Amino acid sequence: MLKVYGIKSCDTCRKAMTFLTNKGIEFQFHDVREDGLNIQMLERWADRIDWQKLLNKQSLTWRKVPEADRADMNRNKALATMLDQPTLLKRPVFEHDDYIAVGFSEARFGDFLAKQSNG
Repeated sequence: MLKVYGIKSCDTCRKAMTFLTNKGIEFQFHDVREDGLNIQMLERWADRIDWQKLLNKQSLTWRKVPEADRADMNRNKALATMLDQPTLLKRPVFEHDDYIAVGFSEARFGDFLAKQSNG
């Protein structure tokens, strides 16, 4: 089953969940703020995609990270920072046995679903 990781108050997460519901796609939602985020999740995702795609450098939280820490960010520091501050996670994260995707765009996700059904 598709798992969607995000934050309930996130507009992009809400748009993604509405899209999935309207398409009849079953999913399980995991709120990283309420339900938690653990290092095993982050490592599993970072093993499947580039860790930099997981880090939301557009967020207000990112701007609060000290410049010295941002300057020499690496995988281990990024995962530890996201673990400490889950709002640094780019949202939503879609996890399925066959794929992982970060962020949501209706056009991109619609194209992806079309390829999945044709493949």
